Amino acid sequence: GVIIMLRPGSDVFEWAALLAVFSGLAYSLSMITARQLGVTETAAALAFWGNLVFLACSLLLAVLFGSGDFANEGHASLGFLMRGWVSPTPRDLMAMMGCGVVAAFGLTLLTQAYRIAESNIVAPFECSAIIWGVLIGWIFWKDWPDALGWLGISVIIGAGIYVLYRE
Repeated sequence: GVIIMLRPGSDVFEWAALLAVFSGLAYSLSMITARQLGVTETAAALAFWGNLVFLACSLLLAVLFGSGDFANEGHASLGFLMRGWVSPTPRDLMAMMGCGVVAAFGLTLLTQAYRIAESNIVAPFECSAIIWGVLIGWIFWKDWPDALGWLGISVIIGAGIYVLYRE
């Protein structure tokens, strides 16, 4: 489904889109690891170490790209990711801290879910993010999936339902 939406080989495809694919792979590996480590570790401990890894990676990326030396103005996605650091306003800083608290709490709950249940049972419930993604894209950016987008979404949801019912 993701490959359908990425459209490799077409004019619409951008190599920066592979960053999302790699992120999804890393995320799935972290949830599989949470299931394995959950036998001996608490969800809070796993979430703490997971957030510590996120912080370390963020600091590394800030050191590498924070100066803006690698900014690529010719490519919108890479330009956004590699632009120089801008100090947030107090309001933005509060919003980021709020998002951090919500994300840490959510990661703890999600880790607990993967600790106590099989991955193939928990993962399909995460597919609700597809619905939220479509709604948020439509509400805030007036962006709506085209026919290939809907086809990819259908394949992903169908695979999740298949795995849920198969298990």
